[in-house]
Amino acid sequence: MIIDYILHIDQYLLALTQNYGLWIYGIIFAILFIETGLVIMPFLPGDSLLFAAGALASLGNINLALLIFLCAFAAILGDTINYHIGKYLGSKVFKYENSIFFKKEYLLKTQKFYDKHGKKTIFLARFIPIIRTFAPFVAGVGNMKYTEFLKYNIVGGIIWTSLFLVSGYLFGNITIVQENFSLVLVGIIIISFLPIVYELFISKQH
Repeated sequence: MIIDYILHIDQYLLALTQNYGLWIYGIIFAILFIETGLVIMPFLPGDSLLFAAGALASLGNINLALLIFLCAFAAILGDTINYHIGKYLGSKVFKYENSIFFKKEYLLKTQKFYDKHGKKTIFLARFIPIIRTFAPFVAGVGNMKYTEFLKYNIVGGIIWTSLFLVSGYLFGNITIVQENFSLVLVGIIIISFLPIVYELFISKQH
């Protein structure tokens, strides 16, 4: 039950807000921080969580401005921690095999993405699940200059969180959506599939 709540937090936001009130800010912050900060947690919701939270803010349950600040801070802090973990562990992590929490293929895929896009990876990865979690880690392993990393981290974190939160907020302001909040779930499903469509499109270009 707990695992289901964590993996589908975006779908339980309304109930959580009604049951826990202001604690919802801490819950959203923690989920985003863990998803971006711990390389073993790439499966947590990111895009869909932000979109759902934005939609919920349109109903007046939570404050959008505060949400944007907290989510951006969580994303930036998470990437920063992830970078330093990668720098501490070094390239030896590539020797690790798959485990219940760690998939070597994700790490190698991110390394390939990083080799192709360079420093911009830290910004671009914000919009690609899995790679989003591994990109700062790989940057740390590769000893990317921290000041350069921080610049892309801050800009990417602010734009990523703001884009999805505001999109969800605007979507939630549609009258039919406010009267039928379950429609937000349809939006979440669409948002969740966009990165997959993007990946398929990119792969066909090569």
